[in-house]
Amino acid sequence: MAEVAITYEQLISSFKKRDFRSIYFFMGEEAYYIDKLSDYLMENVVSDENKAFDQTVVYGKDVDIDTVINLAKRYPMMSDKQLVVVKEAQQLKSLNRLTFYLQKPLSSTILVFCYKYGTLDKRKSVYNAINKAGIVFDSKKVYDNQVAGKVIEIAKEKGLSIDMKSANIIADFLGSDLSKISNEIDKLQIALPEGAVVTPTDIERNIGISKDYNNFELVDALAVKNIEKVNRIVDYFRQDKNGNPLVVTLSVIFNFFANLLIYSTLKDKSKMNVASVLKINPFFVTLYQKAAVNYDTQKIIRIISYIRETDAGSKGVGDLIMGENELLKLLVFKILH
Repeated sequence: MAEVAITYEQLISSFKKRDFRSIYFFMGEEAYYIDKLSDYLMENVVSDENKAFDQTVVYGKDVDIDTVINLAKRYPMMSDKQLVVVKEAQQLKSLNRLTFYLQKPLSSTILVFCYKYGTLDKRKSVYNAINKAGIVFDSKKVYDNQVAGKVIEIAKEKGLSIDMKSANIIADFLGSDLSKISNEIDKLQIALPEGAVVTPTDIERNIGISKDYNNFELVDALAVKNIEKVNRIVDYFRQDKNGNPLVVTLSVIFNFFANLLIYSTLKDKSKMNVASVLKINPFFVTLYQKAAVNYDTQKIIRIISYIRETDAGSKGVGDLIMGENELLKLLVFKILH
């Protein structure tokens, strides 16, 4: 039977009920949820007045596994539970020695490992021992097409509402680093009243991302062949090189036209089917419908080729050896004409 992965939401729910296990192993490529889970435990398991006695935080590079085990074997002094958190556990050596402790872990200890940017080999005995005695949580990498949804989730956690367009502006500008996104949404949380609906104007004022001149708006203008708007955005990018690196812009344009190529081959072009196949929010299907009127399949294939040539040129390869501004101007001209 396949192992059922526990979710972040399920873990937080169990924590709120004070339904704790003897060991938690938080691992994976996405550090944001690892930090969120460990932070919640550090804030809520032991009361503030007892933290000095019954809460210990160590780092993998500073301790060995025997020290961690000895800490876990101590009894709490002032609380019903003691919390031991190992940060940067990926730097901890000889984890397999933990297996012996896990044969009979202390019920009054909650032992937490924060193992970032990688995963523990599921074939190892220590993985099975941890899974049997406690919980393993795999914080998987967030892909580009999932980031906007995560922006909405993070905003909701902070008492804000945000629509898909605004979420995409943030996702497009900040990338898939959820910790960075959370920090920027904190600025909105401070500036706006609880329950506020975040608008592109709010984002521009408080985060500094232009509501009119960003990669999302560029793709939108390319889709409908709004030449004037495309040129305005490209000119803005020329003046703000640091805020709009070419490599990011090319990635956004490429992803759109690669999806448009798939869209052009679909027999079932209903909104829900398109959203499912392209792994996008149904909100954006309309944009592909509009673009399909302006770009046939052969043109889309040529555009993808133009983007690849531009990317190579930006790296000093091929025939297109010129500055980033000129490369982007030439690319949008080829796309539009």
